[in-house]
Amino acid sequence: ASEQDSLNASVLGSDAGPGTPEFDLFVKEIQREMTAKAGQKCTAIRRIMVPQPHVDALIAALSDRLAKVTIGDPRLEGTKMGALVSQSQRRDVLEKAALIGTEAARVFGDPDAFAVEGADAQKGAFVPPMLFHCADPDAATHVHDTEAFGPVSTIMPYRDTDHAIALLNKGKGSLVASIITRDGETARDMVMGAGAFHGRLYFNNRDSMAEATGHGAPLPHMVHGGPGRAGGGEELGGVRGVMHYMQRTAIQGSPDILTAIGKQWVPGATEISDRDHPFTRRFGALDLGETFNSASRTVSLEDIETFAHFTGDTFYAHMDDAAAKANPFFPGRVAHGYLLLSFAAGLFVQPDPGPVLANTGLDNLRFMAPVQAGDSIKVRLSVKAKTPRNDEYGEVRWHVTLTNQDDAAVAEYELLTMNAY
Repeated sequence: ASEQDSLNASVLGSDAGPGTPEFDLFVKEIQREMTAKAGQKCTAIRRIMVPQPHVDALIAALSDRLAKVTIGDPRLEGTKMGALVSQSQRRDVLEKAALIGTEAARVFGDPDAFAVEGADAQKGAFVPPMLFHCADPDAATHVHDTEAFGPVSTIMPYRDTDHAIALLNKGKGSLVASIITRDGETARDMVMGAGAFHGRLYFNNRDSMAEATGHGAPLPHMVHGGPGRAGGGEELGGVRGVMHYMQRTAIQGSPDILTAIGKQWVPGATEISDRDHPFTRRFGALDLGETFNSASRTVSLEDIETFAHFTGDTFYAHMDDAAAKANPFFPGRVAHGYLLLSFAAGLFVQPDPGPVLANTGLDNLRFMAPVQAGDSIKVRLSVKAKTPRNDEYGEVRWHVTLTNQDDAAVAEYELLTMNAY
C-alpha cells in the first residue's frame, strides 16, 4: 500500500514565520495534501520540517484547520474528506501510524474518537487526519522510512538550513519535496543539498501564488501534488531519472526563486532599471537582472526596401505585397528579421569606448510575429548570466526581447559579449 520513494516532505523556510503569507500558505497546503483523497496520494506530504521556534504555532494552526474538515459520505455537500479505499487499507494505515507513534507524539486526530457525517463509521474505512510531532528527528528512524498511505503526517523541528536538508535526505528519495520560502539563498541551498534525492523540488511563496491565477488561488501545477514523476512530469520536462549517469530533478518556483537557484535571470524576475546603462558597467559590477529599456523606432517602407537592396535579400515577403499576403504567415510586406536585429542593436548600444570589448554572437533567436511598415519596435536588454573567462574579462549573456507598439513580442534572443572586469 505504500511506495518506498514517496515519503514526500515539505519545509517551512526560516523566513516564513507566523504572520507571513508564506506561513499561512504552508498550513493550507499541508491540510489540503493530508485530506485530499484521504491522504491516499503518492505525492501527499508525509514529513513536515519546521524551524524549531515555530513548531508550536504550526501545530496550533494546522490542528485548527484540520478540526474544520468534515469526514463522511463524499456524496454529501459539506463533506471534505471521505474514507480510505478499504478496511485492509485502514488497518495498514493504523498499524503504520502506531509505528510512527513510537517515535512521535500524536497531537491531532484520535482514530478511536472522531465524528463521521452521513455514513456508518463501523462499516466505512474512515480514519481522521492524524498529525504527529517528532521532537528528536535525528534519532528517529520510523518517521523517515514508514509511510502510512493515508491522512498521516509528522512535524519535526530543524535548527538551520543544513539541518533541514539533512532531515529531507533521511527519507532517501521522494517524488516531490516542497519548500515554502521567499529567500533565494535558502532556495538555492535546498536545491544544492537535497536536489539529488527528489524527482521534483517545488518552491512556493506569496509571489508564485499570486502569479498562478492573479488572486492567490493555486493552479494544479502550483501545488505540492501537481506535476512530477507519476503525476504529469512530462508537462514540465523534468522527469527524474538517470541518463548517461546524469540525474535530472525538476525545479518549480517563481521567476525570482529560479533566478536565485540557477544564477541565471529568468524572464518575469525582478528587473533592475534604475542604474546607468549596463554597457557602461564592468563585468564585476553587473548584477543579474540589470535591464535597459530602449526608446521606440518606427520601421518604414523605405527602411525595408533600402535593407533589401543593400543586402541583396529581396525575398518576396519583403518586396511583393500580393505574394506576401498569399503566405499564411504574413499580412503583407514585412520587415526582414535581420533588419529588426540591426535596428535593435542601434536602440540598445552605448557607442562610447567602455567595458564591452566584443560581441561574440547570439543564441536561441526566434522571430515571433511579423513587423510591417508603420509598426514600431523597442528593446528590453537584461543581464541573464555572467561567466568569468580570465583575470581581464568575462562573458555576459544578455536576454533581448523586441516588442512592437502593442507590447507584443516580435523577436527574442540571447546576446553574448565579453566585458572587462
